[in-house]
Amino acid sequence: MRRIFLDTVGLLALWNARDQWHQMAVEAFDKITSDGADFWTTTYILLECGNAAARMPFRKEVVELRQHLSSDGKLVEPTQTELDQAWEAYAKGTAADAGIVDHVSFEVMRRLGILEAFTNDRHFAAGGFKIIF
Repeated sequence: MRRIFLDTVGLLALWNARDQWHQMAVEAFDKITSDGADFWTTTYILLECGNAAARMPFRKEVVELRQHLSSDGKLVEPTQTELDQAWEAYAKGTAADAGIVDHVSFEVMRRLGILEAFTNDRHFAAGGFKIIF
């Protein structure tokens, strides 16, 4: 089964009809969902989404996704080793100067063998991953 990492940029574009990438995100998500993709993310991504959605009409979607992924065992808590490695990469400015949460995502994706991310964030491509839209 195709495993896909859900990134903040992709999720926000999917939920927010006013987002410039909304239509592309919806089309990409519909395609990968119909192909039977297996979705994973980290607690850090959902924290970012929760902050962004605090005053938006898609707050409920963040909560529901968290519950769904958590019950399926697909909401990942990064290990201390992954956090340490992410901070090292962040300090070096690797992956086109990606932020710390992106670096944590990269470490988790590597551990889980996930090669694709539901995002159009160029940092994932610079980190060696395929971006979906």
